[in-house]
Amino acid sequence: MTINNAAIPSDWKRATVVPIHKGGDRLLVTNYRPVSLTTVVCKQMEHVTVSYLRQVWDRYEGQHGFRPGYSCESQVTLVCQDVVDSMENEVMLDAITIDFSKAFDLAPHKQLLMKIVASVRN
Repeated sequence: MTINNAAIPSDWKRATVVPIHKGGDRLLVTNYRPVSLTTVVCKQMEHVTVSYLRQVWDRYEGQHGFRPGYSCESQVTLVCQDVVDSMENEVMLDAITIDFSKAFDLAPHKQLLMKIVASVRN
């Protein structure tokens, strides 16, 4: 595997999924969370990738998702503050909003499932 050619060994795509009890009634499936056991090398590469992405995200003030100490609420607060600042300073502010709420409703689910199954087999 190399990052340059984006190839992932097939062994890394396989995992043993183990249910871990979260609490409550042990007979309810909803009281368990799945934990995927993968190879040590795969886990190390995940940590390297996450560390790199966190460094990249830390360079961008507007990135709030997937960062410790940041959230959707902190993002909304920042946007609201930008709106208030622009109004107080009488500066024009442009905004573009995109609604992704129905994005997965439009996805061809059967085709996606076939791709997932094919990638697991490879």
